[in-house]
Amino acid sequence: MAQELQERLVNILRRFAERRIVIIGDAIADRFVHGSISRVSREAPVFILQHQHTETLPGGAANCAMNLVALGANVSLISVTGSDEAGNELRAKLETAGVNIDGVIASDKVQTTTKVRILAGHSHSSKQQVIRIDYEGASLDDDEVRGALLNKLQRAINNANALVISDYNYGVVDARAVELIRKRADIPVLVDSRFHLQDYPGFTAATPNQEEVEHLVGRSITSAEQLEHAATELKQRLNHRALLVTRGGEGMTLVEQDAPPVHISAVGAQQPVDVTGAGDTVIATFTLALAAGASFAEAARLANYAGGLVVMKRGTATVSAAELEHSIQQV
Repeated sequence: MAQELQERLVNILRRFAERRIVIIGDAIADRFVHGSISRVSREAPVFILQHQHTETLPGGAANCAMNLVALGANVSLISVTGSDEAGNELRAKLETAGVNIDGVIASDKVQTTTKVRILAGHSHSSKQQVIRIDYEGASLDDDEVRGALLNKLQRAINNANALVISDYNYGVVDARAVELIRKRADIPVLVDSRFHLQDYPGFTAATPNQEEVEHLVGRSITSAEQLEHAATELKQRLNHRALLVTRGGEGMTLVEQDAPPVHISAVGAQQPVDVTGAGDTVIATFTLALAAGASFAEAARLANYAGGLVVMKRGTATVSAAELEHSIQQV
């Protein structure tokens, strides 16, 4: 990397602490159950897992918030959890990390979406995910909860430097929330939507992965040229200023208005340890960089570094500003 670009990226990174970011989306409790395989069951041809410990980490929009806080931003999360054990643990983890959770509603009318990952292995070996169990709450259709959510969003966005929509298809973000967000046309609004990206036109940028782009344009992508055409087509259809397509071990591709596509090679090891939540890290870094005055290309490069770091950590992880700066300066 040219020294001039390296210095620009570090200077942008050092402005992260001044930025105020609001996230609205689906907060998920990522629960990891660790254990060692002790023997085969007599009841069925299955292994018996000797439980060692269980940890609950913020996932989904909550993981994006955790990444933003780790990078030094002032972060407010707008979401809903249940008044249940998973929701209580989730809110406690967020608050301890420094996320402003005044906009997180705890309601006994909803169940906290929880993803339980079973990690198994022999006593002295690394643990591997063997199965995931999802506990999904019903759609958010309570008018009182919805009204409270919109009120909290309205108050939070007034002082924001950037906004993130983190839609994991569990119902926190609806059309009324989107219309409120559109009133802040003066700041970057970034979208991460697992299934409904087409429902968020006219914002600043989005961060789909290549598979999601293929689904939205209706064809497979087998070359860099095809990816450029598909990403440009999708960006125009969405009327976004830019589109950052994540490609796993192949890095990222950025398309934006009035500029040629930029292909960014992946950094770090070629074999990731765990990709859980990596997309949250990417959009958090991309958003924060734009809020700190970066160009789309500079923000994409910072997001690429962050993504390369986080996939080398197990579980739902974050990257700190110090780690990111160290990684940039090593190139």
